Amino acid sequence: MGCRVRTAKTDLLRLVAVEGVIVPDHAGRLPGRGAHLHPDLGCLELAERRRAFPRAFRLAGPLDTSVLRDGLAAATPRQQDGETESDV
Repeated sequence: MGCRVRTAKTDLLRLVAVEGVIVPDHAGRLPGRGAHLHPDLGCLELAERRRAFPRAFRLAGPLDTSVLRDGLAAATPRQQDGETESDV
């Protein structure tokens, strides 16, 4: 959604809009229309700048990305240290 780079679905993070808040769906089981994004703050910022979330979820108005942003910000330092989420 953000950077528009094609990649394997397993490398992307599934997102779902729940009551106007965009939340990550790690298990891929939350109901509703999903969208996929690279688990990277830069990709999130591009998607926000392009206003891609309302189009992807087919919802009107702005959506809250604070939960998603906090989760990506917390995961980013671990990935830079050479660890991945599966290592933790």
